[in-house]
Amino acid sequence: MPMASYSTLSLTFLILSSLLIFTINASSSEQQQEPDILLTFKSAIDDPMNYLSSWSNTTTTHHCNWTGVTCTTTTTISSLTLQNLNLSGEISPSICQLSNLITLNLADNFFNQPIPLHLSQCSSLNTLNLSNNLIWGTIPDQISEFKSLKFLDLSKNHVEGKIPDGVGSLVNLQVLNLGNNLFSGSVPNVLGNFTELIVLDLSVNPFMESEIPSDVGKLLKLEQVLLQRSGFYGEIPSSIVELKGLTFVDLSQNNLSGVLPSRIGSSLKKLVSFDVSQNNLFGYFPNGICEASGLTSLSLHTNSFNGTLPNTSIANCLNLERLEVQNNGFVGDFPNNLWSLPRIKLIRAENNRFSGEIPESVSMASQLEQVQIDNNSFISKIPHGLGLVKSLYRFSASLNGLYGELPPNFCDSPVMSIINFSHNYIAGEIPEIKKCKKLVSLSLADNNFVGRIPVSLGDLPVLTYLDLSRNNLTGEIPLELQNLKLALFNVSFNRLSGRVPASLIAGLPALYIQGNPELCGPGLSNSCSNEGSDRRIAGISKLACALISLALLAGILSLAFGFYVIRRSSKRKSETGIWRSVFFYPLRVTEQDLIMAMDEKASRGSSGAFGRVYIVNLPSNELVAVKKIPTFGNPSFKTLRTEVKTLAKIRHKNVVRILGFCHSYDSIFLIYECLEKGSLGDLIGKGEFQLAWSFRLKIAIGIAQGLAYLHKDYVPHLLHRDVKSKNVLLDKEFEPKLTDFALDRLLGETAFQSSMDSKSASSCYMAPEFGYNKKATEQMDTYGFGVILLELVTGRAAEQMDSSEESLDVVKWVRRKVNISNGALQVLDPKLSSSCQQDALGMLEIGLQCTSVMPEKRPSMFEAVAALQSLGSKTRLPSLDLSASSHSVPV
Repeated sequence: MPMASYSTLSLTFLILSSLLIFTINASSSEQQQEPDILLTFKSAIDDPMNYLSSWSNTTTTHHCNWTGVTCTTTTTISSLTLQNLNLSGEISPSICQLSNLITLNLADNFFNQPIPLHLSQCSSLNTLNLSNNLIWGTIPDQISEFKSLKFLDLSKNHVEGKIPDGVGSLVNLQVLNLGNNLFSGSVPNVLGNFTELIVLDLSVNPFMESEIPSDVGKLLKLEQVLLQRSGFYGEIPSSIVELKGLTFVDLSQNNLSGVLPSRIGSSLKKLVSFDVSQNNLFGYFPNGICEASGLTSLSLHTNSFNGTLPNTSIANCLNLERLEVQNNGFVGDFPNNLWSLPRIKLIRAENNRFSGEIPESVSMASQLEQVQIDNNSFISKIPHGLGLVKSLYRFSASLNGLYGELPPNFCDSPVMSIINFSHNYIAGEIPEIKKCKKLVSLSLADNNFVGRIPVSLGDLPVLTYLDLSRNNLTGEIPLELQNLKLALFNVSFNRLSGRVPASLIAGLPALYIQGNPELCGPGLSNSCSNEGSDRRIAGISKLACALISLALLAGILSLAFGFYVIRRSSKRKSETGIWRSVFFYPLRVTEQDLIMAMDEKASRGSSGAFGRVYIVNLPSNELVAVKKIPTFGNPSFKTLRTEVKTLAKIRHKNVVRILGFCHSYDSIFLIYECLEKGSLGDLIGKGEFQLAWSFRLKIAIGIAQGLAYLHKDYVPHLLHRDVKSKNVLLDKEFEPKLTDFALDRLLGETAFQSSMDSKSASSCYMAPEFGYNKKATEQMDTYGFGVILLELVTGRAAEQMDSSEESLDVVKWVRRKVNISNGALQVLDPKLSSSCQQDALGMLEIGLQCTSVMPEKRPSMFEAVAALQSLGSKTRLPSLDLSASSHSVPV
């Protein structure tokens, strides 16, 4: 070989060797630097739980084994996962010196800063998760510099403002999650750029006002679209049918209108969950909504749909597990084939106008667990096949047209817990119940049952609620029922006779056995004292003694009766009339107990124009609040019971519970839970309002949550119609609860409006438009809430005298002060510390928005909740036990 060739080979070998040595040295140098980079990053972090204690050069632990650190096979750091470690402080830019870092996960911590844009310098980063922190501020246009990102999660923070167009530069994104923030405005028309996107989550952004961009149809790889509770309006783009890979769609609780795209079912064959509930959609469902698809969850509740579910579409959903179509206006026959789907677990269709039958084929639904079809128009016998479904734990079908007899196996499921067939036309005898030992609640009220109460009920170990009222049952109440720990036992208005077991009388109100004149026992009108009158009386002396005793007793009773008449004459005649009652909780009290207890000593004064409030100590030593309201027209008991029941079903920590009511010819006694601290209005009016800011904010958020629940979440939607601080009660932990809500449903619109008119001229809680627009609106409630916010932030009662003895309401006073001095600080309560001034000014601004003269300028209550909670992110709320005890009886 020529010498030149040897020279060339030698030179090449030397060059390659040098490069290899350089690469090894560079890699070794980089690895030596990585621990220092991590320690620099740690120095900017507050680690109160010392989770990062392994991060230290003084230990022998290799840095690839430090907490949250993951390395590649070449011992180079590729991932840093510090999720849920209670960390705070700053996210240092030093982390980007790790040139091979692919994943940075800091979710579920307390980092309180703007979006750290310096992370765009992490050239290899493709996953960034900062969710559930305290990240705030807006997304600047520089977000476009994160070009390598595939996964971006900023959810559950306090990011606000408009989503910038610069987001459209992140063309490699596969997951974009901006949910649970405070974004506003419209979504930019850049979604079409995300051709690799699999998950799009913009949910729970209540300040947004946007249509769903039409270019969403270009995201052909999209599998999940989550846009719920984000202010989207307009129609669902027809281009959505092009997204054939969609598995999960949630567009619920928006303001969407129009009809569903006609090909949405036949095109989206991979759908797993489809939820468009609580919108303004209408029309019929497309015939192919479930055709040949893998749909496992369909929720369309609380919409304005008014059509029928196509029988053929549902029948093809062989993988369907959950169907929720409750609280709508659906009509027509309920799909028969739905009852026998092999994987169906949940059917909820209550509060519609469905008709049809429950077929015997329900026995084929071997995995069925829960059925709720209350308040519909089903006309059907209860099939024998229902008792063959061994997985069924709840079947509720009240307020329908069910007829015939109960099949003997109706409660054969070993896991059955709740059965409700009340308010139907079921006849015959109640079968003996022996197999469903886990039954907790059985309601067969308001049917046509005859015969005796089954003795076997006493053998059900956990039976707690038993309602057999308003039937034609006869015979005695079985002694075996004393074995049960019943919270509710209602057999009123039957034809029962004989002695009531003593333990049942001792533990339940008399009204639960009323309407059975042949029942007797201690404390009842018939005390069973005559039950031996038919026996042979031995000896004339006993008869004589009895006659003498009776004569003495008659004299004593005459005197007692005279005293009773004199005492009762001080009561108004209306209180001696016929009373009817419904208790939703097991209160041990009668109407007469309430009447006798509602004296001047118990009175807490008038509550607006709607009657007086009394605090009554029940025989059980439980305090309740009783509101006495005139009926203004004597509504029927059935109508009143329905309306009060609607209000009593409300379950929210910021709404007072209604425990029951009593009704006579001209009076209603509404029974509420009693709260220790009284009303917010009384607390402010005392002039000693010195609550800390954290409690004031907690009260404001609680009131807003309660109103938002009444306005949107509860069905039927309710308006409070008398929002003021005196109608906000406080428990011992200063948790607020709304009271006196929706009284128009009890009084009638005419009487309610008349009462409101009488006080509207002087009440500063009434919105300005009330003078010319009598139609109640959510914006009117919002105005009253805004007045309460101004009371909280100023410490000033809604109406009080100023220095010139002129009555000046808080709205006028605040606006006058702000306009004259051009300084909002002038109106803040001087008792508030300077550290909370910024948040107080924020609440002041929200209060002024809520009390805007123009109704359309006022925020919704959901928007008010979000705005107040954004203040709360910088104010640590009191760490109190907020759970409210609730021992509710199913209604």
